[in-house]
Amino acid sequence: MNKIMFLITVVFLFGCNSDRNVEYDLLISNVNLIDGTGNAIQKEVSVGLTNGKIMAIGKGSIGMGKEMIDGTEKYLIPGLFDCHIHTSDYERDFPIYVHYGVTSVFVTGGSLCTDEYYAEMRQRGNQDSIPAPHVFHTSQHFSMEGRHPVKTYKGNWVDGETVFLLKDTLQIEELVKSVSKNPIVGIKLTIEDGPHPPMVERMPQAFINKVQEEATKNGTDVFAHVSDNVELEMALDAGIQNFVHWTGIDIDFQKDTLLLKKLYAIEPSFITTLTIDKGFLYPLFPEWVEAVRQEGIFDEADLEKANDSGYIARSNDNIKFWRYYLQKEDIGLTDIASFQVDDIKKLQKKAINFALGTDTGTFVLPGYSLHEEMLLFELGGMDRMEIIKMATLNAAKMMKAQDSLGSIEIGKMADMVLLDNNPLENIENTLHIHTVIKNGVVQKRLD
Repeated sequence: MNKIMFLITVVFLFGCNSDRNVEYDLLISNVNLIDGTGNAIQKEVSVGLTNGKIMAIGKGSIGMGKEMIDGTEKYLIPGLFDCHIHTSDYERDFPIYVHYGVTSVFVTGGSLCTDEYYAEMRQRGNQDSIPAPHVFHTSQHFSMEGRHPVKTYKGNWVDGETVFLLKDTLQIEELVKSVSKNPIVGIKLTIEDGPHPPMVERMPQAFINKVQEEATKNGTDVFAHVSDNVELEMALDAGIQNFVHWTGIDIDFQKDTLLLKKLYAIEPSFITTLTIDKGFLYPLFPEWVEAVRQEGIFDEADLEKANDSGYIARSNDNIKFWRYYLQKEDIGLTDIASFQVDDIKKLQKKAINFALGTDTGTFVLPGYSLHEEMLLFELGGMDRMEIIKMATLNAAKMMKAQDSLGSIEIGKMADMVLLDNNPLENIENTLHIHTVIKNGVVQKRLD
């Protein structure tokens, strides 16, 4: 053996031995890895975690762990993101999110969302002893007097504390400057005239333009709340790049050429929230209610509107709407999902980013409904690998956190979900959770 070959052999053997001698805080061995990037599944690999970070991914022996998990015949995916939530009781809701594998959430305002309430949620999300997801959030709603959400939902809406009611464009400069000093992902701007009758006037274009202009000056983003194509175009005309709903938008790829031109130029990000459409229909489908009950996680109070005459009437109104809108008598979830998913698939090919979110509310449940959202996309014909990417890396990109979250790659935070069954065979297998890990720490799930 010549000298060069001898040195290569020594280095190789030393490297193998040093790998075996490495001790991680946690080692998941022999697992099937779906890393969230859209890359092909990696079979029978080991993943080593130390100090909350992913330190090694490899075949065979990569070392030992102070704590070991046998991943044989199991599937590892990144921790899930719900990119549109609300909570009036985070102490109750956060452990439920984690139970369902949701290790990061994006809170988009709410009637309790003072600066202090946001700070409490962030603090809870920054520790690992009590199960809680990482918390990202917008500012409080920027809206106007008598409009959504103040006119739509009862709550503690206090101007200057839980909502900012814009009265003229002159106040916007100082208001944006003030909220931009907070640890927000962006400003929540409510443009829409709904979401249901009686409608109000939309926010004037001059206000929308001014909010976006001042946000840009202050290095923050705007997250627009729109519910139809007109409002989407108004936001795009202002240069807004983030949207907290896709629901309500319906693109005609033959006729909406100007709108499409603007979309392709700006390449915005959208949060999907298709589950809202399902949530409105729950009382008409007792099997859905029973499936939630069988989870054993939610209180009967969460299901009480299934028997509420007012909510049942609202559900019937929604079925009538879908029959008219889709020109079809027998309406199912596939009908509601398919045309929306078709549009999204076309736009994804044009570099427009879509992240999954649910808009937690009545029959849109913490944690559980993100899996319903994924199932709607499967029903609509979305590739399962792409659905997982939308629930992980795409969401992290929208939060500008892709350097640390959203995929299982060396150097990133160790947020991941170990599944008993393959989600690439059936996306519902994301509910078959074995272990949830956040910051490299195994999280306690609910009984």
